[in-house]
Amino acid sequence: MIERIVIIDNVDPVTFYGVNNCNMQLIRNLFPKLRIAARGNVIKVIGEDGETSEFERSIKRIEEYVAKYNSLNEETIIDIVKGDGPKELKRDDVIIYGLNGKPISGRTPNQQKLVEEFTRNDLTFALGPAGTGKTYVAIALAVRALKNREARKIILSRPAVEAGEKLGFLPGDMKDKIDPYLQPLYDALEDMIPPMKLKEYMETKVIQIAPLAFMRGRTLNDAIIVLDEAQNTTPHQIKMFLTRLGMNAKMIITGDVTQIDLPRTTSSGLVQALKVLRDVKGIGRVEFTKKDIIRHQLVQRIVEAYEHFDEEQKAERANDTSSTGQSDS
Repeated sequence: MIERIVIIDNVDPVTFYGVNNCNMQLIRNLFPKLRIAARGNVIKVIGEDGETSEFERSIKRIEEYVAKYNSLNEETIIDIVKGDGPKELKRDDVIIYGLNGKPISGRTPNQQKLVEEFTRNDLTFALGPAGTGKTYVAIALAVRALKNREARKIILSRPAVEAGEKLGFLPGDMKDKIDPYLQPLYDALEDMIPPMKLKEYMETKVIQIAPLAFMRGRTLNDAIIVLDEAQNTTPHQIKMFLTRLGMNAKMIITGDVTQIDLPRTTSSGLVQALKVLRDVKGIGRVEFTKKDIIRHQLVQRIVEAYEHFDEEQKAERANDTSSTGQSDS
């Protein structure tokens, strides 16, 4: 009789063990000759050498499946333990599998193009209106790179620029004031990574979410870096951020140049960066349109209505200018 220790360190234990440990109970039933004790991410097994060795191989294969698909069911466990292998879900367009095995993929041609540009380039700009999935796909690509061990960490950032509200009126300390600006990034991560695993990643700084100002002085190596809402950066800020790119790192910059919340006297760093870097090799660019909007169907109509309103306002200002010029003459 020997004792083996098997550590599952690549998945969320809650997903692995199942509700009320139902998955672990099934595994015990499939290995009736072994004494199995599981606690946290450590599984202790006692039995004959051959059986404990087979148990360890099965556990590792189950762990690989859970890491890939973020789900586990009775049929899959039985297939793996019997040696038949799990039934792979064949979908070429899937970026990752989110919670409960939900496939996350590029749902529009431009979302798929963002996936391709990210693969080809170390810096990619994703531009377009709200609801087109720019940030969501960018974070999915970052999570995939982390899972595939193509990067050691994910760094997500946003400029803390007020969109009509004032930071000073929010309750709490500086972190409490800043967190609401970063909430969309948390929301996307919570769709893709089980709660326990996400908490572990945050505590160990494998995943870091921070305002843009916190990036100064850093060199970001072995990382996937996402800057969201980049239209609200100043030229100095975006230059500072872009020059943080380190070895074995990739950046995605997302923004919507029609939703700039900076003071009227301040230029958008994103607008300037797109002009300055337009001929630089190794930089990808994807421009989303209202056709890529995948939120509620009303969102596309709202965007179209505002575009029409803006065009009318521009025409009115042009007419006013023209009329003023004629009266002066």
